[in-house]
Amino acid sequence: MLSKVQWQYCLDEMERMFPNAHCELVHKNPFELLVATLLSAQCTDVLVNKVTKDLFQKYTKPEDYVAVPIEELQNDIRSIGLYRNKAKNIQALSQQLIDLYNGEVPADRDLLTTFPGVGRKTANVVVSVAFDIPAIAVDTHVERVTKRLGLCRWKDSVLQVEETIMKKTPIELWSKTHHQLIFFGRYHCKAQNPNCPECPLLSVCREGAKRMKKIVNA
Repeated sequence: MLSKVQWQYCLDEMERMFPNAHCELVHKNPFELLVATLLSAQCTDVLVNKVTKDLFQKYTKPEDYVAVPIEELQNDIRSIGLYRNKAKNIQALSQQLIDLYNGEVPADRDLLTTFPGVGRKTANVVVSVAFDIPAIAVDTHVERVTKRLGLCRWKDSVLQVEETIMKKTPIELWSKTHHQLIFFGRYHCKAQNPNCPECPLLSVCREGAKRMKKIVNA
């Protein structure tokens, strides 16, 4: 497992590599971010942004989503995976926003997780990006990178990964670390072909050491 000093080294290097890491889901307000993040489950940000470019022109507030037949909304997001279930959840959460919060997205992670289709990861993204509240959202990139490095155990749940990162990272760096881990996983430590030979974290990386040993012995 990585020591605190080793993890700080990783944070410093990721800051050097990706100083401008940010949320890549295009949005203009918390509601659009909530919808975009919900759509991004098991889908790339690139595809979501392509769909929301037109979607956010047609629908600008929760009332717009509940005013159309579910089939119409499904058709608007058809190119996104699980579009039927996502359309159902978008309409349901829009209605909940109208009924309970006057159409405004609450800046509270626990309240957000009561909305249909909104899990802990989505809620953390929204409070962090839209409201600047320190949070760690664990997606596939964050989980993969922290487990490869050895910050977390392979058997750890998503919640355990989140708790470990929060415990070992200064709270003022949580949101930045979340984005930098995503960028690191998305553009460098990729799922299929991680760039271990040129990785600045190789000296402290558990998985990298194993992969390099195989390359040397091949």
